[in-house]
Amino acid sequence: MTIQLVSYRSAGDAGVRTGLLLDGRIYASGRYGAMQEVLDDWTQASTQLAGLPAKLREREPVAGAQLVAPLPNPRTIYFAGANYLDHVDEMSARSGMPLERDPKGKGYKPWFAIKASGPSIAGPGAQVSAPAGTRMLDWEIELAVVIGQRCRNLPRERAHEVIAGYTVANDLSARDAFAREGVAGESPFKWDWIGQKSFDGSCPIGPAITPQAFIGDPMNLAMKLWVNGELMQDSNTSQMLFDIGDQLAQLSSRITLQPGDLVLTGTPAGVGMGRGVFLQPGDVVRQWIQNIGEFEFSIAAEPAT
Repeated sequence: MTIQLVSYRSAGDAGVRTGLLLDGRIYASGRYGAMQEVLDDWTQASTQLAGLPAKLREREPVAGAQLVAPLPNPRTIYFAGANYLDHVDEMSARSGMPLERDPKGKGYKPWFAIKASGPSIAGPGAQVSAPAGTRMLDWEIELAVVIGQRCRNLPRERAHEVIAGYTVANDLSARDAFAREGVAGESPFKWDWIGQKSFDGSCPIGPAITPQAFIGDPMNLAMKLWVNGELMQDSNTSQMLFDIGDQLAQLSSRITLQPGDLVLTGTPAGVGMGRGVFLQPGDVVRQWIQNIGEFEFSIAAEPAT
């Protein structure tokens, strides 16, 4: 029986609570406040999962609970670039550039950047405003790894030891904000990762965190994304070029990973850039990953100011 970790608001209570999701019902967590407290105590918290279903069924679920982002304020958000074979093929065809289809076989390492935390996080049902002036707001469904143990120089075969669980993320991207105006194309200072990847609401996550014990094989999870009911992305985590062990080993060789860090592991084919179609005001985006669930967010009628 799968138990998931959630954050929620209840009727008459403006605060965000940590809870447990079982059979579609939300139960209050009796021990922990914020989700970060759960992750900071993950060694102990994870040992309680097996016996929880029977205990929860003896409790009353929370009435009128409304889900919010399961991890409202990740410590750091890392995201992997060009990490799905089908997406590499898609972008190669779109750009006319011969992108590498077997970087791991060539001895290359996974490639990452950092997405701002805090205001970038949005949850189920959120309205996200496009950055002012953006006409190329793109979607990217991603399997997100939630770190539950501090680690440095982690061997790839031990990656599972530091993972608390997984959630669904969307690495929203303002494609037309990637290049800095007035800077020559050949300049190494041309690119603006903040402008493209970090803005308010740029990282919707939800609906829950599935603990690693209940996820099954994270390298074989179906994933889908719809815009206004039209299926855009339809793939599987098996398409990753660098698996989760590769990614956590590389990241932890550069910086200490901590409980509450979020690692977005790449997006498959079907993004707007590959189609020449982008998100518009009023659009509704729905995403789903097997063994985690689905949630929606929408694009606000007015851009950010």
